[in-house]
Amino acid sequence: MKDQKQEKNIPKHLAIIMDGNRRWARERNLPTYEGHLRGYEKLRLIPETFFSYGVEIVTVYAFSTENWNRAREEVNYLMKLTKKALQEDVEYFNEKEIKILLSGRIDELPGDLPNVCKEILDSTKNNNKSILNICLNYGGRAEIIDAIKKMMKKNVKLEQIHEGLIKKYLYQSELRDPDIIIRTSGENRLSGFLLWESAYSELLFIKKYWPDFEKKDVEFILNEYANRNPRFGGK
Repeated sequence: MKDQKQEKNIPKHLAIIMDGNRRWARERNLPTYEGHLRGYEKLRLIPETFFSYGVEIVTVYAFSTENWNRAREEVNYLMKLTKKALQEDVEYFNEKEIKILLSGRIDELPGDLPNVCKEILDSTKNNNKSILNICLNYGGRAEIIDAIKKMMKKNVKLEQIHEGLIKKYLYQSELRDPDIIIRTSGENRLSGFLLWESAYSELLFIKKYWPDFEKKDVEFILNEYANRNPRFGGK
């Protein structure tokens, strides 16, 4: 008998809007940073769980272009946590053969974070077991704007423009579009996440907060996807 995991229709690319860290902390009378720290701990564990079931690519929404509008203290903490994670987890990613990709306006990050980002990209570039794509200083509209700017710099002519060409100028042109996008915390919107790439993605909204995410939720998502029948515009 075949392994049950192999018989399922497993998504190759799964994307997550990791929402609810602050509300998780507030409901427990904890400072906001405790929610973000717990969220980071889940980010370190959950993608590997998806990979163990056969998912090849996991994309996560870590920090949006709109998040700069939050309190300076919170933003500073998130930047420090991001730097710490990228520097300290590189050994783990290499051990697990996970290739790290970073999507967004990385060069606009504060301090030496752009260099830290380049270092982890270089350190994990030869890993080929699975891919973790982290959207950092990312916005779906910003991605499309940046793609248009790149096309203009390349002097792309009007008659040359088609969907395939636009995809070429997106942040991660080599990645397939996500098969399913999940958002935690009960919010039922994409909030600018992967606007171009999500055209035919399955959507799944989960009420629990990201810090409460666990293995049974991974299994629920994969079962839910397996029971759907994506038609990608067909009948």
